[in-house]
Amino acid sequence: MNTGWKNSLKGIKEQYDREGYVIVREVLDAGLIAEMREHIAWLLKNHPGTRPEQLHHTLMVDDPFWVRVVRDKRLLDVAEQFLGPDIALFASHYICKPPRDGQSVLWHQDGSYWPLEPMQVVTLWIAVDDSTPENGCMRVIPATQHLDLQALQERQDLPNVLESGMDEALVEESRAVDIILKAGDVSIHHPNVIHGSNPNTSEKWRRALTIRYIPTTTRVTEASWPTVFLLRGNPRPGINSYRPYPRYVEGKHFRFRDSEEWMGEA
Repeated sequence: MNTGWKNSLKGIKEQYDREGYVIVREVLDAGLIAEMREHIAWLLKNHPGTRPEQLHHTLMVDDPFWVRVVRDKRLLDVAEQFLGPDIALFASHYICKPPRDGQSVLWHQDGSYWPLEPMQVVTLWIAVDDSTPENGCMRVIPATQHLDLQALQERQDLPNVLESGMDEALVEESRAVDIILKAGDVSIHHPNVIHGSNPNTSEKWRRALTIRYIPTTTRVTEASWPTVFLLRGNPRPGINSYRPYPRYVEGKHFRFRDSEEWMGEA
């Protein structure tokens, strides 16, 4: 397993605090990335009425492979740089833009959507394919994480993943930076930073997995939220109730490497 990427963790918190985002290269190996592509195909086959951009966290409640990915030690090592050693999952979402028909994500701040108190959360965005301007990579307006969270505006005048966005008068699009990634790279961004992405009009997929990690001191204020899992370290009494990990069942779940040994244990 490649561990050279760990050398690039030095200083990432400083850049994140300054710019609102940072990139870590070559975090996940090609074998796991290939399994993630197969998992996406399996999800789409089992949910034929769902657009590839809309593979939401509700689908992972009883999905051992998905939980295995968000619990990957490498990803938790990255998240720990920002959150400390006690880490839980808030949500995760495959956003997969198909060739020629991938929808845009309008400018927004993630925290405007989330029932978290306090808003201490970090997003890891895992490239499952190479992500480029041609296939609709994420774009960020640097250093906008200091802007207060803005009210959402419903937007159904054009196809877009969130069917909403923010007041575009607040967005200096000329400052936007393309987050260009190779498969297996990870970008990390702040819940207040302004970001979005263009449609995919290329001939290639742009598949990605977002993971929203929280410290165990952050409360999920929506009692019915389905994907609060304790991933590393210790819970805080009276903050959240954590869901047990799903157990692998042959014939029911996506089969993955070592799936029969998967019991949800570290």
